[in-house]
Parts: sequence; C-alpha cells; structure tokens
Amino acid sequence: MNDVVKSLSPRLPAAADKTAERPTREEAEAAVRTLIRWAGDDPQREGLHDTPKRVTKAFREFYSGYQDDPKEVLNKIFAEVEGYDDIVLVRDIPFYSHCEHHLVPFYGMTHIAYYPTKGVVGLSKLARLVEVYARRLQTQESMTAQIAAAMEEALEPRGVAVMIEAEHMCMSMRGVQKAGAMTLTTQFTGAFKNDPAEQVRFLTLVRHGKV
Repeated sequence: MNDVVKSLSPRLPAAADKTAERPTREEAEAAVRTLIRWAGDDPQREGLHDTPKRVTKAFREFYSGYQDDPKEVLNKIFAEVEGYDDIVLVRDIPFYSHCEHHLVPFYGMTHIAYYPTKGVVGLSKLARLVEVYARRLQTQESMTAQIAAAMEEALEPRGVAVMIEAEHMCMSMRGVQKAGAMTLTTQFTGAFKNDPAEQVRFLTLVRHGKV
C-alpha cells in the first residue's frame, strides 16, 4: 500500500467506524447557549433564542463529510475508456471547510490530476471527494494529503497530483488579520512525485490550461 495511505490511515475511516459517542441535539444546543454567554450576550433574548437550533442544524451540514466514506465515492471505475492513459485533470473545484484549530472557515479551490491505469472515475466524483474531506474539521495540509491518499487507494493510478489554494479566516479575521493572504499546498505521488517535468506539466495546466 502507498506510504501516503499508510500515514493517513488513522484519519481516513468514515464516522461510522468511530467509537466516540455522539452528544444529543439537546446537549449540542446547550453548548451553543454556553458559548453565547461566554461571548457576552444573552441566549434568551429574542434574536438569539432560536440560534442554538440553527447552529446545530448548520453544523450537521458543515460537517456532513463525517457521514461519507471516500471509498464509496470512488467505487465506480469505468474501465472502457479506449485505452486512455494520459493525464486527467479537474481544476477549480470550489470548497468551504473549517479550521480544526479555531472552528472558523477557510475556503478556496482544489485542483486534482491523475494518470489512470485500470480505468477512470466520473469527473463529478472528484468534486464529491473534495466535499467529503472539506466538510470535516480540517487543516489544509491534511486535506490535501487525504484526497491524494484516497485516490491512490481506490484507483491505483500511475500518479496523483493535488493542489489546494485557500484563504483562512483564522488569519484574516483574527491574529495577524491579513485578509487576502492565500495558502497553497500540494501533494504528489507516483509519476508526479518522481518526475519534476510532470509536476511542471500539472502546474502549467492548472495555471494556463495548456502544456
């Protein structure tokens, strides 16, 4: 198995495989009320009275990726592709995620490429894979590596390239407060990792759409 997959295996299982007991909705709403009080406001006032319900509902959507298994997303491979074995690239996949350190958003674009061997997956599946990992508490670095590892495991390609460009609200809204600063992360496996020319090809296609 690929070393990337091995190194990330503790983070790869779906939520169904985890043993931690999930709090009730009532407990979650009580926690929101506590945070509102901590912020200095009254959770019982009219504008905030239903906020705990809205927040818990939003959390279910924000973090729906815990309910999804990346293996299920990539389980359908199309082998009959007329012998195609060149690069497959999907770029500019938008995503929204939440920083696991501060629970504030980060968002941006993901670019994914791979060289197929046993077949290809539907292009929408790559966008769906990004959503599986984005809709969890994340770091950009982990998310980049997780996407590459999931593709390595499911597709056994000749190589995978993943690039994520994102702005982090924990840097824009708090701390140094530098809005507009972008963070770029990459993960290369196989042919992309071993051949610098393939990395250049990937980056060129991402930036300019042509070799």
